[in-house]
Amino acid sequence: MSGASAQIHATAIALDDRAALILGPSGAGKSDLALRCILQGAWIDGHHRHATLVADDQVIIEETVRGLITRPPDSIAGRMEVRGVGIMEVASVGSARLVLAVELAEPAAIDRLPDPQPSLTLLGAEVPLMRVAPFEASAHLKVLLALVQGLPSA
Repeated sequence: MSGASAQIHATAIALDDRAALILGPSGAGKSDLALRCILQGAWIDGHHRHATLVADDQVIIEETVRGLITRPPDSIAGRMEVRGVGIMEVASVGSARLVLAVELAEPAAIDRLPDPQPSLTLLGAEVPLMRVAPFEASAHLKVLLALVQGLPSA
């Protein structure tokens, strides 16, 4: 591993040490989806699970011997923009291992059963990619389920 890093426009959440990187243009719903994962959580595998914020709006991705690691820029650690409310303090972690990329998309652009499962290349590493319509009622449940169980392989 070369120790490369990049700062990207995205939001990252984590369950335990497993992070999901939520990608989309400004106003697409990245923070909103992350907020639902954090505050509403989901009942998965017999446990109620809540995500924790890694970073909102800007995420640093670092290549390490453990794989790709997500972390916040120091200036925004523990803070999240809640549209219509303002910048809020939320429970957060300093870093988590990137295992999932979530691309926000319109419902019509999402394959029901992606085959093969898409991936995203970041710093030369492949990260499993899922597409989610961010404002569907089940969007946060899909993200949390994929973080806990992983995406099906083809």
